[in-house]
Amino acid sequence: MEPQLIYELIGYAASILVAISLMMSKIVRLRIVNMIGAAAFTLYGVLIGSIPVAAVNAFIVGVNIWYLARIYGAGEFFKLIRMTPEAEYLRLFVDHYADEIARYQPEFSPDDTHSDLCLFVLRDLVPAGLLLGDVDNGKLKVTLDFVIPTYRDFKVGRLLFDDRADYFRGLGIREIRASAGTRAHSRYLERMGFERTGEAEPWYRLTLP
Repeated sequence: MEPQLIYELIGYAASILVAISLMMSKIVRLRIVNMIGAAAFTLYGVLIGSIPVAAVNAFIVGVNIWYLARIYGAGEFFKLIRMTPEAEYLRLFVDHYADEIARYQPEFSPDDTHSDLCLFVLRDLVPAGLLLGDVDNGKLKVTLDFVIPTYRDFKVGRLLFDDRADYFRGLGIREIRASAGTRAHSRYLERMGFERTGEAEPWYRLTLP
C-alpha cells in the first residue's frame, strides 16, 4: 500500500472520530473519543510534515487529558433529595426527558409519577438522576430509574444502590425490585448488582443486607 494512501486513511479516521465525538452527549466519552481523534491527527501531521497540524492537535490531546484528570480526580458532591409526587419540578423533569426515558424504560408512563418514593440525585447540585417507586412490606418496586445523558457513567447508580444503601434501609426497605424494560437497562441493573428473579417477566432483585 502506498505510504500516501496510508497517511490519507489516518487523516480520514481522525476526522471521523472528531466528528463522532462532537455528536456525543456524555462528557467523558466525548473527551475520550475526541482525544483519540486528535492523537490520530497529530500522527497525521507528523507523517505529512505539517508542524501546525501536529502541534494544534497535540495541544488538544493535552487539553482532553487535563479535563479527564479533573473529572476522575476531583471529588464530587452528591445529595439525595426526596420530593412529593405533587412537586412541580418532578413533573417538569419527567416531561422534559420523556423521550429519553421512553428509550430505556418504555413501560413507564410520564403520567405515572404518584409513587411512594420520589428521589432525586443531585450531582454537584445538578439534578442528575430520578428514582420513583412504591414500597410494600419492605420491598421497593421501582417504576423509574433514570439518569440524564450527561451523567451516565454509573456513578449515580453506584451511589444509590451501594454507597447510600443505608438510606433505603432507614426507610425499612430490604429489597429493591426493578423491571428490565430494555436490554440496555438490563445490563445496567446487572452492573449495579441486581440479579434476575427467574420470573416469566424480566424482573431483577437487589437484596439489602
